[in-house]
Amino acid sequence: MKKFSALAVSLLIAATTLSAKEFVSIGTGGMTGTYYPVGGAICRLANKNPDIRCSVESTGGSIYNVNNVLKDELSFGFVQSDVVYDKYNGVGKFKDKGDKNLRAVMSIYPELLAFVVSKSSNIKSYTDVKGKNINVGNPGSGNEFTALIVFDEYGIDVDKELSHRGVLTAQESPMALKDKKIDGYFYMVGHPTANITDASNSLPIDLISVGEKEADAIIAKYPYYAKGTIPSGLYEGIDHDTLTVGVKAVLVTSKNQSDEAVMAVVNSVLQNFQEYQNLHPALKLVTKESLLEGLSAPLHPAAQAAFEKAGIIKK
Repeated sequence: MKKFSALAVSLLIAATTLSAKEFVSIGTGGMTGTYYPVGGAICRLANKNPDIRCSVESTGGSIYNVNNVLKDELSFGFVQSDVVYDKYNGVGKFKDKGDKNLRAVMSIYPELLAFVVSKSSNIKSYTDVKGKNINVGNPGSGNEFTALIVFDEYGIDVDKELSHRGVLTAQESPMALKDKKIDGYFYMVGHPTANITDASNSLPIDLISVGEKEADAIIAKYPYYAKGTIPSGLYEGIDHDTLTVGVKAVLVTSKNQSDEAVMAVVNSVLQNFQEYQNLHPALKLVTKESLLEGLSAPLHPAAQAAFEKAGIIKK
């Protein structure tokens, strides 16, 4: 009887411990992009905490993630800072559909818009796209969102002046480029990315710069953008720097997310920071201070507390 009681107590303790484990999910993007492997890296670090079970999900990207975080169908999501800003404030694509329940957790890395074209397309600048087959991006994606802003600055009506306005995901685009179904595609991403590496290994490609004047005009209208450069030599055959515009990739959640889950995710990065930087090339230049740049929405209180405890935010 005593043996049975001891066993029952052990099982009860085990069951209690198991139920205490919190399961969280991170919505990312396509598997060949940067969101997915970086999300996996964060989950690997978070899973060092015995009270957390973190899983990464491949999704349609920024707009899918922000909407599903706010529906509590995802615990966390990777979202471009421009999309975060518009959703929180109810402007732009989310006009009159803002949601003040959105919270930032931390900034991840800079994302720069890449306009990837086949060299056979003879596209040398944005003004060469008229009559071409261009994959602007899947509806609702951050790729489409930013590409349309750049086209608008150049005065290009994509519905009238492109031969074909593609709606493929970034994940589908390298194969479409190789098969000559499209002449070019857009990807807002941290660099380097396997997606563009795959494209450059399949056929001769080029990256198209945004003009200095156009970049400055975009930043004047949309202050969450910044100019950035994709360095020469990151991708096969690209022997020039590419001036472009970019935002920050931001990890977001809802204000309803538990303090324990948020603190566990933030601490997993802060307490294993060197390991975090080594998990993906896009994280090499990230600093603890840059985790607070370009958030575009208020910090979740638990994230604020974690950064204060680490001395990164002064009380």
